[in-house]
Amino acid sequence: MVIKKLTLQNFRNYEKETFFFSEGLNVLSGKNAQGKTNCAEAVFYLCTGAPLRIRHEKQLVRMGEEKAYLSAETETRSGTVKLEAEIFENGRSLFVNGNKVRKFVDFLGHMTSVFFSPGELRLVQDGPDERRRFLNLSISQTSPAYGSALLRYSKILDQRNNLLKSKDVDTILSTLPVWDEQLSVYAARIIRARQEFIKELSPLAAEAHAYLTDGLETLSVVAEGNYPETEEEIAKKLVREMENSYERDIRLGYTTVGPHRDDLKILIDGADARGYASQGQTRTAALSLKLAEAKIFEKLTGEPPVLILDDVMSELDLPRRKKLVERTRGLQCILTCTHAERVLYGEESTKIKIHGGRIVK
Repeated sequence: MVIKKLTLQNFRNYEKETFFFSEGLNVLSGKNAQGKTNCAEAVFYLCTGAPLRIRHEKQLVRMGEEKAYLSAETETRSGTVKLEAEIFENGRSLFVNGNKVRKFVDFLGHMTSVFFSPGELRLVQDGPDERRRFLNLSISQTSPAYGSALLRYSKILDQRNNLLKSKDVDTILSTLPVWDEQLSVYAARIIRARQEFIKELSPLAAEAHAYLTDGLETLSVVAEGNYPETEEEIAKKLVREMENSYERDIRLGYTTVGPHRDDLKILIDGADARGYASQGQTRTAALSLKLAEAKIFEKLTGEPPVLILDDVMSELDLPRRKKLVERTRGLQCILTCTHAERVLYGEESTKIKIHGGRIVK
């Protein structure tokens, strides 16, 4: 999978610009706050349909403009694909090969992308929300069915939570079993998919971490939550747990059982990285997870994803910079940095310099 051409119009600080990428290493260089990360974010958005650093997509529209437009012309094993997005103040439209997609999940799976930046340390350091988001974004890229299950689960969960906020306890107790049955079906699909993903992720992340640390540390990834292995048994277990939680759920006003509460444990040398790891260890652990994610995408799709490395090199020591550059071989990599000559080490690359939201010719 490669992106050959990227067009941005009124996106972030770009008025209108077109990028042409090679199949290997592409280096976007320039001073801070010139638009390098914005370009990287646009690539990720077109691959996943998800913004990186914001809650409201209207923030992606250039100040003073009504609409942003971005498109990517791509090449995959199955042929060429054009991905487009129009972003408005109160919504967006997504297109595949010129056809507007009716369901968000229909936009997924055409291109896969792995994004890493210093901000990804949140994956290790912050609360469970960050790790669940990592799992959801990763699995959805290669499984539209998972993305669909997430949407259905979220809608039913909202309805169950609204019921729990009601003051009529008799109505709550008589209606909860209906929502429990529906919720457990989609929850079981989500949990089963996560089980399979983590089973693939853990050894790959351990191998990448051993490579980056010269074998001096061990990394392990473990799913919290003790679930059976079949969807049917998972659903039955969840129904029982939800029934046992009625009193607590009514008291708190929200659902306390399910995959929206699960977590992923990241261990370095057997200790929880969240409370134990240094900044350097945290960075290496997060990077190892992302490199493992890229391997999984390649295995599932038969071709490597687009790897986006945003301002990563300045945070790594020299040996790990070299190791990371070595790992980009065979991938289309879009790398942002302030000084290209400090990170390439003789590697062939397409160099693009950016200043003020424009490519410096």
